[in-house]
Amino acid sequence: MKIYSSTLDHMFTSSAMIPSCDPHDQPGGIELIEQLTKNAHLIQEMVLDEILKRNSETEYLHDFMKGEREKDLFRDQVPIVDYDKVKPYIVRIANGENSNIISAKPIVELLTSSGTSGGQSKLMPSTIEELDRKTFMYNILIPVINKYVKGLEEGKGMYLLFIKPEITTPSGLTCRPVLTSYYKSRHFRERPFNLYNKYTSPDPAILCSDNCQSMYTQLLTGLIQRDEVLRVGAIFASAFLRAIKFLEDHWQELCYDIRTGVISSRVTDTSCIESVVGKILTGPNAELADAIESECKKHPWEGIIKRLWPKTKFIEVIVTGSMMQYVPLLEFYGGGLPLVSTMYASSECFFGINLRPLDKPCDVAYTLLPNMCYYEFIRLKDEEDDAGGRDSNTIVGAPAEEVVPLVDVELGCYYELVVTTFTGLYRYRVGDILKVTGFYNAAPQFKFVRRRDVVLSIDTDKTTEADLLKSISATKPLLSQLSLFLSDFTSFADTSTLPGHYVLFWELIPSTCTGTSKELEILLDTKVLEECCAVVESGLDSIYRRGRSRDRSIGPLEIRVVGNGAFDALMDFCLSRGSSVNQYKTPRCINSGDAVSVLDEKVIGKFFSQKAPHWDSY
Repeated sequence: MKIYSSTLDHMFTSSAMIPSCDPHDQPGGIELIEQLTKNAHLIQEMVLDEILKRNSETEYLHDFMKGEREKDLFRDQVPIVDYDKVKPYIVRIANGENSNIISAKPIVELLTSSGTSGGQSKLMPSTIEELDRKTFMYNILIPVINKYVKGLEEGKGMYLLFIKPEITTPSGLTCRPVLTSYYKSRHFRERPFNLYNKYTSPDPAILCSDNCQSMYTQLLTGLIQRDEVLRVGAIFASAFLRAIKFLEDHWQELCYDIRTGVISSRVTDTSCIESVVGKILTGPNAELADAIESECKKHPWEGIIKRLWPKTKFIEVIVTGSMMQYVPLLEFYGGGLPLVSTMYASSECFFGINLRPLDKPCDVAYTLLPNMCYYEFIRLKDEEDDAGGRDSNTIVGAPAEEVVPLVDVELGCYYELVVTTFTGLYRYRVGDILKVTGFYNAAPQFKFVRRRDVVLSIDTDKTTEADLLKSISATKPLLSQLSLFLSDFTSFADTSTLPGHYVLFWELIPSTCTGTSKELEILLDTKVLEECCAVVESGLDSIYRRGRSRDRSIGPLEIRVVGNGAFDALMDFCLSRGSSVNQYKTPRCINSGDAVSVLDEKVIGKFFSQKAPHWDSY
C-alpha cells in the first residue's frame, strides 16, 4: 500500500531523514525497509528538498543557484563534479575557514578516502549527524540477517576490526578513515548487542593503534570463546585472510597463552591486557589449548574456520568489487560456510544493503536506501573490453549525456554513481560503476562492477592505469644501465599468496643484440631488476605504500620478465576469445587466469622488491 507524504513525514523523526530503527524488532525493521523501498521516489524528493533547504545559502550552492531552492534548478545549474572541483573548498575548511562554505551544519571531521587523487587520500566532510546515519544502516541490517539466519542472539560474533592512523589539520579538524571514526565513537561502543557482551573482541583491542597487538589480542579472545562464536568476519575479505595468515604464523604462541593462562609479552598495550586478563583469559585451560592445537596441526588448512569455530553459521566480509578475487581462498578456509556481504558504503556516504545476504558472491546486489543521500546516475555504454583482461560486463568509453534519478534506472544497464549528501557534496561522482540487476519494490538493486579507471587493487589500494604507467616510466634510467628498454607490459593482482601482491609482466628488448631469450637472460641483473621493483613501488600512491610499509596488507611487488613473443601470444589468446584484431591493444591489467598462464609460460626471470617504500601519513 502506498504511504503518502504526511505518513512519511511522521516516519522520519528529524530533518536528517533518519527513521527510528530498533534492531531487536525484526518485523518492524522489515516493515521499515518495505516503506523506504516502496516510496523511493517520494523519499528521494524529500531528501533533496531538505538538503537544499539547509544549504542553499552555502557559498558552493549560492554560486550556482543564487539562494534558490528549486530542485529542477539544482539539477539544471549545479554541475556534476569530480573530487578536484570539490577539493579547494575542503582544503579551505581544513585550514580554518567556516564550514558554511559547503555545509550549514558544522563539519566536525574529515574522512580519508581510500580512493586517491594525486597520490593522496581524498578528504570527505562529515557532520555529527552522519554517525546517526551510519548507526541506522547498521541497525537495519540486523533484522535482514536475522530473517535468513536464526538464533544469532544465542551466541557471539568474532569480528576482527582495526583502526588506522589519523592526523589533525591546521584548523584542528581530525582526518581519519571512516571506520576509524565510527569505531572511536559512542555509537560503536553502544552498538546493538555490545552492551550484552555479544562480541568476542573487547573494544580496547579494536582501538589499539598497533595492528599486530590488536590482531593477536582479538584472535586470542576469539579462540578462548570459540564454542560461543556463531559468526565471524572482518570488513574486507583481504583483512580476514590476513588474520588467517597471522593465525597460521602464531597459533602455537596463542595456544601457549591459553594453556598457561598468561598473555604473551608481545602484547604491551595496557588497555588490551586489562580487557583480557582476568576477564576473558581467566586462567590455564589445557583442554581448550589441546583442541585448538589439534586442528591447527592438520594440513592443509582447508575448512580451518569451521574446524576452529564449529558453530559458525557464516563469514561476513565484503566480497564484491576488487574483493571478489579472494572468494576462492575464503571458500577454501571456510569449508563451505556462506560468505555474507551485507553493505555498500564509502567515505562519502553509506548507501545500501544486501537484502539477500546468503546469495553467492557473484550474485550479490545492493538495494540503495533512498533516505541516505540523493542519488543520480550517469548512463554508460555497454561494451565488451577488447583488451581481454576483464569480463564482458566491463564498461568502456565516456559517459553518455543521460543522467537519471534513482527510480529511473533501467534493468541490465550500467551507470556511474553520483551523490548529493547532507554533508556538503553536491552532484559528486563517487567513481563506482554499477549494474542494475533488479528492483525491490520501487528501489533498484545494483551489482558493484568496478571502480572507474582502477586496474589493480589488493586491499584498499586503488591503482589506475595512469599511476602504473607513471611509476614504471621511472625505471627507464635503471634499464638503460643494462642496455635494455621496456617493449611492453601488463599486470595482475596475485592473491594466491597472503598478503597478495602486484605482478608486472615485462617484455624487455636489448638495444645491443638481436633480442633472443637466451641473450636477454644474460643481460638480466638481479640487483638492478629488484631496484626497478622498488622504484615502481615508490611511485605508487600513499595508500599502496602504507599497505606495504605500515599495514603489511600488500606483499612485495614482483616483476616477471618474459621472453620474445610473449605479448604476441597474449594477443593471439585475446583474439581467440573474441577481441577485434583492428581494435586490439595490450591490456594493462589481466584478470583472466588463462591469460596469466599464457605469459607465465614465457617467463625467464622473477624479481621482487627487497625494501618497503617510504610512507608518510598523508
